[in-house]
Amino acid sequence: MHTRRIHRRTRTGTAAALLAASALLIAGCSSGNSPSTASAAAGEAAGVLAPLPRSTPAALTPYYRQKPAWRDCGVPGFQCATLKVPLDYAEPTAGDVRLALTRKKATGPGKRLGSLLVNPGGPGGSAVGYVQAYAGIGYPADVRARYDVVAVDPRGVAGSAPVECLDGPGMDAYTRTDVTPDDAKETGALVASYKRFAEGCGADAPKLLRHVSTVEAARDMDIVRAALGDGKLNYVGASYGTFLGATYAGLFPDRAGRLVLDGAMDPSLPARRLNLEQAEGFHTAFAAFAKDCVRRSGCPLGGRSTGVGRAGDNLRAFFEKLDARPIPTGDADGRRLTESLATIGVIAAMYDEGAWPQLREALTAAMKENDGAELLLLSDSYYERDAHGDYSNLMFANAAVNCLDLPPAFDSPDEVRRALPAFEKASPVFGEGLAWASLNCAYWPVRATGEARRIEAKGAAPIVVVGTTRDPATPYRWAEALAGQLSSARLLTYEGDGHTAYGRGSACIDSAINAYLLAGTPPKDGKRCS
Repeated sequence: MHTRRIHRRTRTGTAAALLAASALLIAGCSSGNSPSTASAAAGEAAGVLAPLPRSTPAALTPYYRQKPAWRDCGVPGFQCATLKVPLDYAEPTAGDVRLALTRKKATGPGKRLGSLLVNPGGPGGSAVGYVQAYAGIGYPADVRARYDVVAVDPRGVAGSAPVECLDGPGMDAYTRTDVTPDDAKETGALVASYKRFAEGCGADAPKLLRHVSTVEAARDMDIVRAALGDGKLNYVGASYGTFLGATYAGLFPDRAGRLVLDGAMDPSLPARRLNLEQAEGFHTAFAAFAKDCVRRSGCPLGGRSTGVGRAGDNLRAFFEKLDARPIPTGDADGRRLTESLATIGVIAAMYDEGAWPQLREALTAAMKENDGAELLLLSDSYYERDAHGDYSNLMFANAAVNCLDLPPAFDSPDEVRRALPAFEKASPVFGEGLAWASLNCAYWPVRATGEARRIEAKGAAPIVVVGTTRDPATPYRWAEALAGQLSSARLLTYEGDGHTAYGRGSACIDSAINAYLLAGTPPKDGKRCS
């Protein structure tokens, strides 16, 4: 499941579809331990990300000496540029990747503090698109006054050599694939779907697919930092962007400036453990939604006396009906609402409590009026499918990065079946689908080059790690774990719902982060906001 941040001002969906997206979370089983116990054990077993040498290798010097040629890019107030980075850092002469950048220059007043690099997560979310649509105009005015707000699409994403896997009709078929197979035939169809997706990615970018890891993207950010003329990297990363930012700090602790990691991931966990804990996170979010829903008149999941368990049973029963008989949506391409599309539609709304009213309406229409249009709309926003049937490369890049960063969560359908009880216990509503979604990297054409590792970043400046207590995509325990690993971390907690916390309505959170970005004063470790 991917973990891209989607700000409520732009859309409701977020990082990773049940099919492609679960690649991010790939590995380590529960084996009867509680999640917290297993997490600790996994963290203790993980190695530590080692920093790179401080000196720049001679072969990389030309990349570090680049200066971006900023130009107008058709978006008022923003400039765009490109920079080259080596395809393979082990062989810098083997070819280049061209990265897309954008910036909104500091507006003043006040002394300019340099560049503030922003990443919204994913992996696969367009940082350029995010900054142009939100951060460059929606971040606090004081921050925008003092910083050039900058974004770079990571390699393989959006404007930076994007990975492509399937065309629109192919993705439509992929997103409709049943991810809760009932028999051998349906299991075979799911495996075939994963294989077609993987083969498409491999055919499109056979060389690039070996070099889209988070470590390589973090090394790219250091070249961007140098090209921007900054001695240290100032950075706000959300969701998967916290993993990218923490990786940067681990590789270049002496160049880490003011880093804010919001909606933190735990880099010490293997894939299956990540997926299992995320399933639990979605259950936590669903429970909060269900409690709110049943208190309201007309909730399709039940009345005031309905508990979370019964509400979940009602939703699962609806999904099972869709599995047998999809319902109409009025879609121009004739798509009906399947179980898989409806599940993604519900998951999309879990990322932001501001989407709960829309979800209630969508479920009411689907469950009581046999109209799947609104749930399909939520699903399409999650997958970044437009009205013409075209998809962004979000899902393609998501799988490409995730399958390279960690070994597969599962190697076979039999392994998934053995793990189903643990996933269903973690999330009675979503667990089965999330377990099967974790199988996709088993068929990836490129072997993983990364592994689960602790990140300590010894010697780095204070790093602010932000966690939300009922975050569906990056469970709060991950923020606690990352803060426990980073030697200079300050944990900042938001007691609330939704994915990430900065810029989502908490004056306490925003003021603490703004004080750090503007004055270099980090919050007290353990500070809590609501």
